[in-house]
Amino acid sequence: MNTHKIRWYKYSSPATFYTLAGRLAPWFAAAALLFAIAGLWVGFLVAPTDATQGDGYRIIFLHVPASWMSMFLYVVMAFWAALGLAFNTRLSGMMAAALVPTGAMFTALALVTGSLWGKPMWGTWWVWDARLTSELILLFLYLGQSALRAAIDDDKRADKACAVLALVGVVNIPVIYFSVQWWNTLHQGASISFTHASMATTMLVGILLMTLAAWMYSISVALTRVRVIILEREHDAAWLGQLMEAAS
Repeated sequence: MNTHKIRWYKYSSPATFYTLAGRLAPWFAAAALLFAIAGLWVGFLVAPTDATQGDGYRIIFLHVPASWMSMFLYVVMAFWAALGLAFNTRLSGMMAAALVPTGAMFTALALVTGSLWGKPMWGTWWVWDARLTSELILLFLYLGQSALRAAIDDDKRADKACAVLALVGVVNIPVIYFSVQWWNTLHQGASISFTHASMATTMLVGILLMTLAAWMYSISVALTRVRVIILEREHDAAWLGQLMEAAS
């Protein structure tokens, strides 16, 4: 039992995680591609036309997964940040930093696709309601992470400062999720919950496939990006020199 725990614990080291990430990233990238192809096929070719929104509703196959991933990645980033503060592990700060660009991308995608969907549905590109405003705040939180990290030269200090910001900002996530329940907004309520889905089965399948694609993509990109961060921070480490010699 103890041996098993030690075997997994070793991957908290950048030296061992670097190799593992390199092996896993291509597999997650391939899975993302397959899920995306299947999801787009179901969403745009198989799912029926909506009775009230027509074919314009099909943007949800991009909007909904992007919205979910924007929140999920922030929570994961905050988890790594908290882990780094609690145990002072170098890899935790690197993983948190690696998730920021992808989280910002999905948040921006959610806002853009939401506006494209909102124009024909609401008659306007943007309204300052609770859901949209809190999602915009989430984008600013991601951008704030990047700006704060760029403003601090020392990596350890930057990790700690960004960790505090991440943990403070995580309170925005339940605000986004429950905003349509707490306030009267133009944004429609959730069509999918843990207990039911008020949509056609093919629509649900398409959304879930695209969500899996976004998830696999996020993991692949995060693993690839953390390898770059490890190379930047550990460029003088003896293990990296040995790894490069073995690769050559």
